[in-house]
Amino acid sequence: MSLPRRPLGRTGVDVTILGLGGEGVLRTFGYEREARAVIEAALAAGIAYFETARAYSGSEAYLGQVLPKYRDRIFLTSKSHGRTRQEAEAHLAATLRNLETDHLDLWQVHDVRTMSEVEALGAPGRALEAFHQAKEKGLTRFIGITGHHDPEVLRRALEIYDFDTVLLPVNPAEPYSHSFLPLAREALEKGLGVIGMKVLARGLVAHLGIATVRDFVHYALSQPVSLVVIGADDPDQIRELAAAARDFQPMPEAAQRELEEFVAPFARGLMYYKP
Repeated sequence: MSLPRRPLGRTGVDVTILGLGGEGVLRTFGYEREARAVIEAALAAGIAYFETARAYSGSEAYLGQVLPKYRDRIFLTSKSHGRTRQEAEAHLAATLRNLETDHLDLWQVHDVRTMSEVEALGAPGRALEAFHQAKEKGLTRFIGITGHHDPEVLRRALEIYDFDTVLLPVNPAEPYSHSFLPLAREALEKGLGVIGMKVLARGLVAHLGIATVRDFVHYALSQPVSLVVIGADDPDQIRELAAAARDFQPMPEAAQRELEEFVAPFARGLMYYKP
């Protein structure tokens, strides 16, 4: 099976509009069989974008047990929460070892939350030195940044540093408090690859009974994004997500506003990732 693709900003790479995130069953230890089933289901469904992070428990190792033989057919990305050059370099070495690859397609500065973090990233001996050196050495093709606390923090990072991608929250609760959606549009217009996360609010939307998973996926893909990444607990969830991506059509503006109104009473809880 195949999934629709979109350009990942100015990178020159087209990626599947749905990627497998490193949450769900992948963010565990000791669930090798279950994790393998999810990863193999993602491959069978046509997903070719796989995302993990050094902070995501055994996620990198799970992916490394399955993906190496598919390496030339997938886009592989991980993240480092290290804030010094030494920490980030150590994370990258572990990541490459766990994933059993000699390079990443995208390496991301993980979960930047404060202005002081942003300002420090580019200082001598800090994390960006490791990221730029990794790109120069071919250990990663592209570099990105992620965050979900404050859009102004990410906006500042994109103003002062040269990233290829940005990963940020995209769901219908966002318009109700410090929305990341305007930043997504700004970043896409600047040529960055924009990756949407928190699409299902860690699965919380499934318990609301106000709309289907398909509705939330279509809402997210109707925003200014290159793709969305979503974790899964089992192969059935993978198949549901892939079906939603496969039959994606832009959601009409009226339907988007209606979904935003539906989630309004629950918006604060759905944005659990903000302070």
